[in-house]
Amino acid sequence: MSDSVHVLGICGSLRSGSYNAALLRAASELLPQGMTLTLHDLRSIPLFDGDVEAAGLPASVVELQTAIREADGVLIATPEYNYSIPGVLKNSLDWVSRGKNQPLGSKPVALMGASAGGFGTVRSQLALRQVLQALDARDLQRPELHVGNAGKVVSPEGVLTDEATREKIRAMLAAFALWIRPSVTA
Repeated sequence: MSDSVHVLGICGSLRSGSYNAALLRAASELLPQGMTLTLHDLRSIPLFDGDVEAAGLPASVVELQTAIREADGVLIATPEYNYSIPGVLKNSLDWVSRGKNQPLGSKPVALMGASAGGFGTVRSQLALRQVLQALDARDLQRPELHVGNAGKVVSPEGVLTDEATREKIRAMLAAFALWIRPSVTA
């Protein structure tokens, strides 16, 4: 078994100026040695429809399932919409849960999130943890990463400029590497 750790990054926002996409971009710059991060875009995932499922899983869903299975862990950056999970993220997780060989079963998952509000996705991440529990994922409990008032720490160009937040991401990624594979030294 290799000591390297491959992580799949998923952003729960489709917005071009997404604060959560900025967190994932920052994470890709702050990875511990031996960790790689590949980002997966959810735009091509259709709305869940049992009739579509009955005809066969869409290629974009199979692609996401495969990417999750092939990753050592999944890093989800989620905004908070109306105290909960964004529809695009919940819809994607609903699709991923379909079919045999649940890709998130026993998969290490870490959460982070940024929002314009002061709570920094606390409620969204709590709701997301419930969904992940139903899918039998192993979510990293600590350190938590909630970025409130994200407009103050992400530049208009989508760059995370706050060094304290960057350090929190670095620490979370180091903990995640150890959560995925305890033999990895971060």
